[in-house]
Amino acid sequence: MSVHKAYIALGSNLDNPMQQLVSALQALAKLPNCQLLKQSSFYASAPMGPQDQPDYINAVALISTTIEALALLDQLQAIELDHQRKRERRWGPRTLDLDLILFGESIIDHPRLQVPHVGLKERNFVLYPLAEIAPDLVLPDGETLQHCVQLCPLADLSKLSI
Repeated sequence: MSVHKAYIALGSNLDNPMQQLVSALQALAKLPNCQLLKQSSFYASAPMGPQDQPDYINAVALISTTIEALALLDQLQAIELDHQRKRERRWGPRTLDLDLILFGESIIDHPRLQVPHVGLKERNFVLYPLAEIAPDLVLPDGETLQHCVQLCPLADLSKLSI
């Protein structure tokens, strides 16, 4: 049975976003066949896409798991549903968004799942928290995370002190 390291991006901008992320991290820690290894600080960011919504709180978590990527995706979507996630409009407001951004060194091209996450290299609210917990990470395509961070401006992203 293989053990995979998976990085999960967390985001929320509805119904007490900070508490949504705390609750989601607790749910990740309780997933069967998974262990929560690290979590980043929380970061505040402006919404991507429609601006007629509150700012987001974001973080990244590292887990180890013995389940495969699609099974993990199912578990992440179940956690989203437990947090009343509704998929109403693209890039719209949400109680919780959990994205599987990296799964070991795998490159996955499936109708339900793209890994590495398609927007990983352009999203400061993913790159900076990821770099906090995995500064020496090398992406499956061979590019270093530090190089991606250097190319992606911090812009309006701010680390929160809790």
